[in-house]
Amino acid sequence: MTQGREQLSPQSVDQIGDLVVRALRDLASRPDRRAFEELLRASDEVGRCLGLSARTLAGSGSWTQVADVAGTTKQAAWSRWRQP
Repeated sequence: MTQGREQLSPQSVDQIGDLVVRALRDLASRPDRRAFEELLRASDEVGRCLGLSARTLAGSGSWTQVADVAGTTKQAAWSRWRQP
């Protein structure tokens, strides 16, 4: 993964999500040290991206909206994903 904000346009959010899940499952099924290392790297990136996405959604909507999607309270969402 790169640090940039390249987009996979014009693919839909669902298509991109499916691509990510397929790639992760493919890596997970390989008996390869490098595949495991890449999954660990992806896990770190997903964590950072979740925070960015939560803050972006909250900035254009509200923390209540983030909490609804995450299935938690507004306070818990804010506590977890506010600015690091």
